[in-house]
Amino acid sequence: MTLAADAIDRIVRIALDEDAPWGDVTSELLIPEDAQVTAILAAREDGVLAGAQVFAATMRLVDPATLVTFSVRDAEPFTSGQVLATVSGFARNVLRGERVALNFVQRMSGIATLTAKYVAETVGTKAHIVDTRKTTPGLRLLERYAVRCGGGFNHRYSLSDAVLAKDNHLAIVTDGGKKDLTAALIEARNRLPHTTHFEVEVDRPDQIEPVLAAGVDTIMLDNFTTEQMRDAVKQINGRALVEASGGVQLPRIHEIAETGVDIISVGALTHSVRALDLGLDIENN
Repeated sequence: MTLAADAIDRIVRIALDEDAPWGDVTSELLIPEDAQVTAILAAREDGVLAGAQVFAATMRLVDPATLVTFSVRDAEPFTSGQVLATVSGFARNVLRGERVALNFVQRMSGIATLTAKYVAETVGTKAHIVDTRKTTPGLRLLERYAVRCGGGFNHRYSLSDAVLAKDNHLAIVTDGGKKDLTAALIEARNRLPHTTHFEVEVDRPDQIEPVLAAGVDTIMLDNFTTEQMRDAVKQINGRALVEASGGVQLPRIHEIAETGVDIISVGALTHSVRALDLGLDIENN
């Protein structure tokens, strides 16, 4: 798995400009211009790495001469106290990139680590853990990459990628239930290119058959109980992919996966994840 270098650079440049729009006055005051250092990126808790490319790109965009060497690769697990990378270069430039580089790798590794915990709960089932569009504005590319590093899968990247008709869409197209749901969906499907995936959210069991009758590709079960999910999987019986969504939390993942759903979408992977505790420490010579 890799990220496009130009996409990384675009995101990192914005972050660097935000962090030091007119330079780093502290380092420029205290640190000699020719001083050089070696620093280590160390884990302060167990986790799964994501963001090595982004960390290195941050240091490179501050100073192309800064050398970054990772001993752990993205998607690999690590333990507390383990050295993940070394950074060597002019001290001012290493310090200039430190916080931005850490912000990226800590958040991305936090996402990868949490995702790996969710994925572990699906072992022995066919369910895939997928992310949602509940990402940090401007950082979706990085956060969804981190989900893949944790063993998860990506849902549609944007509103442009696939049809996902949710409750508000259905309320409008059926005029609050006055128009036939199946007919409305079939009419829409007939206008859709055959290559575009069509998914519809249902929040009640009685909506399943009308949605299936429209020939959709995926049915999203929103906030269904575990028993309702199990019944829905039997009812759908392979006529569409089945996605579980809505308030999905880690303690419940295994029982959801065992219902036979194909997909479990988890907003928490990105919208409320805790950054992993990693540190960049200057080595004493």
